[in-house]
Amino acid sequence: MYVFGILTYLPFIVYVPALSLSQVSGLNTHLIGLVIILACVTYTFMGGLKAVVHTDVWQVAVMFLSLVAVAFLAIYYSNGLVAVFDDAEQGGRLMLANTNPSPYVRHTVWSVLIGGFSFWTSVNAGGQHMVQRYMSLPSLKKSRQASFIFTIGVSIFIALCCFMGLLLFSKYKDCDPRSAGMILNDDQLLPLFVVQSVGHIYGMPGLFIAGIFGAGLSSLSSCFNTVSMVFLEDIVRGFFKMEPSERQSTILIKTCIIFQGILAFLIVFLLQHLRGILSVCNSISSITAGTSFGVFTLGMLFPWANTIGTAVGGLSSVLLAGWISFGSQIAAASGQLKSGMLPVSVKECVGNVTLPEDPWVDQDQVFPLYRLSYHWVSPIGVVTAVVVGALVSLITKPADIKTLHAELISPVIHRFLPRECFRGRNLNERTEESLIQ
Repeated sequence: MYVFGILTYLPFIVYVPALSLSQVSGLNTHLIGLVIILACVTYTFMGGLKAVVHTDVWQVAVMFLSLVAVAFLAIYYSNGLVAVFDDAEQGGRLMLANTNPSPYVRHTVWSVLIGGFSFWTSVNAGGQHMVQRYMSLPSLKKSRQASFIFTIGVSIFIALCCFMGLLLFSKYKDCDPRSAGMILNDDQLLPLFVVQSVGHIYGMPGLFIAGIFGAGLSSLSSCFNTVSMVFLEDIVRGFFKMEPSERQSTILIKTCIIFQGILAFLIVFLLQHLRGILSVCNSISSITAGTSFGVFTLGMLFPWANTIGTAVGGLSSVLLAGWISFGSQIAAASGQLKSGMLPVSVKECVGNVTLPEDPWVDQDQVFPLYRLSYHWVSPIGVVTAVVVGALVSLITKPADIKTLHAELISPVIHRFLPRECFRGRNLNERTEESLIQ
């Protein structure tokens, strides 16, 4: 499941930086994507996890620097920070207190908090690309520190991205570039903004492109390395019970890296026909993220969970989340659902620019699950995996709780476990844990 999720995520990582550079330079998007993949495959191929981690540090630093520099200079050359927030408020772009309980509203406090918690917990706590990094650190304390730093860093980065969105709206509030024909895809909006706002400053377009490339290469190399190791350890050695030699293992890993690069390049050709890359990417990623989080939660909180229950719960989660996600995408593509985009203006555009007519759509006639906000895909996957997995485990042959190791179960459940689960541990240690809880 993890491998499937990463393989569907790879093309998005390649396409976004390629699209940005194409907007700035005029080069072919597919040619740029090929260069990105070749560069990433090369240093991942040669250096492994060590090369990935070292390059990640510099790539993330450049990524943050480019965003901060562009945002700061854009404010300096615009009407100021206050004007940016005033424009966003008047244009209906600030929805910080939207507590509408309806799951059909695209963005609310509840959908963002619950959906975001489910998705990012899966990424940070259950994603193999994160777990490998935690395991490479010398102690549990260092791993916890790394997780904390990652959480803070991601929060700051997402906040920066949201602020960049406000800057974009402030600049183009009276002339939507896509409606005016300046860009062909919404995902080209940020590169256009950089060129028009700070493009006259020597080095700024290059710094921005370096930041975009840094983000793409960092994620791409991590995925290449992680999927290769999962293939070797969990599929070759775990599922097929094979024990390849060190040389054979190296060949398998490098072959897997090359295969991922080829697959990512081929799927990029499909992405250019999609509108709203972010929501599509989030929907697809949420399918596997919700399932992974649900399976981990099932194993930690329900000691009687067995193999059959876990498999059925995971499969049910994938099918339901996939049905919702792909069903909503198909409904939107066929015109049954509105895109959910907020209104734009063309009143200050040069020339005769008119907005396309927005046909009336009776969305109440669409199947209810297809109308759900994409933020709810991951939580639905989590709940499905846990509930179905726990029930099926009870109906079939529940695991013998006495044979479990307490370390594999969440500490909040320890007080309910029999003594046999704590074999090899001091009974006082168990009592102290229960009292702390």
